Amino acid sequence: MRRLILDHALLPEGWAKNVGIDIESGTITVVHPNASAEGRERITGIALPGLPNLHSHTFQRGMAGLAETRGPEGDSFWTWRQVMYRFLGSLTPDDVEAIAAFAMMEMLEGGFTALAEFHYLHHDVNGRPHADIAELSHRIAAASRETSMGLTLLPVFYAQGGFGGTAPAEGQRRFINDVETYARLLEGARKAVAGLEDAVVGIAPHSLRAVTPESLRDVVAMAGEGPIHVHIAEQVKEVEDCLAWSGQRPVAWLLDHAPVDKRWCLIHATHLDAQEVKNIANSGAVAGLCPITEANLGDGIFEGVDYLGAGGCFGVGSDSNIEISAPGELKLFEYSQRLKHRARNVLAEREGQSTGRSLYDKALSGGAQALGRRIGAIAAGYRADLVVLDAAHPDLSAVSGDRWIDSYVFVTGTAAIDTVFVAGKPVVRSGRHLHREAIRTRYERALARILV
Repeated sequence: MRRLILDHALLPEGWAKNVGIDIESGTITVVHPNASAEGRERITGIALPGLPNLHSHTFQRGMAGLAETRGPEGDSFWTWRQVMYRFLGSLTPDDVEAIAAFAMMEMLEGGFTALAEFHYLHHDVNGRPHADIAELSHRIAAASRETSMGLTLLPVFYAQGGFGGTAPAEGQRRFINDVETYARLLEGARKAVAGLEDAVVGIAPHSLRAVTPESLRDVVAMAGEGPIHVHIAEQVKEVEDCLAWSGQRPVAWLLDHAPVDKRWCLIHATHLDAQEVKNIANSGAVAGLCPITEANLGDGIFEGVDYLGAGGCFGVGSDSNIEISAPGELKLFEYSQRLKHRARNVLAEREGQSTGRSLYDKALSGGAQALGRRIGAIAAGYRADLVVLDAAHPDLSAVSGDRWIDSYVFVTGTAAIDTVFVAGKPVVRSGRHLHREAIRTRYERALARILV
């Protein structure tokens, strides 16, 4: 058993001082507000539940910054995708592991303590399965083990290049499986994470353009009670192509043809009409928002005000990992709504409510649901995942309570993070991962080879 005492902690019922927590096998067993410090390890600072990262492609961390040169005309998500295809053309399994570990390390330093990895890079550089079809799933699991990042692994099913059964493009050759080989991949992914504490495996049909209705049905049947994630309605062109193929918008088609419920996470869902907003909220699914990536790619602005007004739940993810910051994702979500509606404190629900606290609470709940894990609260029965802010930081030292979160989200960002615990074990001290140097060295060596 590990016994800690937290100076200040955000509990489900609110802020508390001198919070004693008992931890067994990575899980909080008892929480004692106003506890005695005797026999406990003192953790100074402001303890928050660690935020779940509900959407990431870790390999894309290695290409951050490579697509920021303007082309001749019409730069868009689709031209960015061509840069991505060229980047992954030479990645080896060792490279995938090194980049994933570096990204996970930065996530932990950036306030995320659990990850849903939307893992669609499966095969070798020629598009052939590895001897173990789940080789790259093993590499993601190894990175999780090294960094101590909590993991929900989502092997991606990707079978075609576009709506209506379009053949895959050359750049997609490393992603492609049929239903039979995907079932083998999924079995291998479950073996890959078997040695990790509290890991979960879900499924991820990549997008409606990458599956057929029949293969989507077959793959969803493999999920059981596990999480199901899918990219949806990210781009206007995707909506237009779906309309041309089916006569319906992507979200409307999905809700009509798949058993969408609380297991599902709809990634991006950027382009919605009013009925789709209400129907996602009513389904119980989570909207998986990645505001930094969505801004970087020029995707558009999510219908946040209407969606939350309809009772919808959301979480945030780092997606392309162009910048990794838990508070940064929340801040940009709010700021996007301010720009759209030309107002302030848009996503707080009522007068007098802290916007930062409201965003953080909702992203904890939605992220935990999307990852299918017992995380996101400092409470008995939850994993002991904590992000401890430096109470002596100038932006935090003169405030208290919800203003700590407002300062963390809107002012100080990740510079406020001092210590991070995953499953009750410290993995970040003084803002730096305990294995930073070794992880960074391997990452730099990988990029030096890839980017020559």
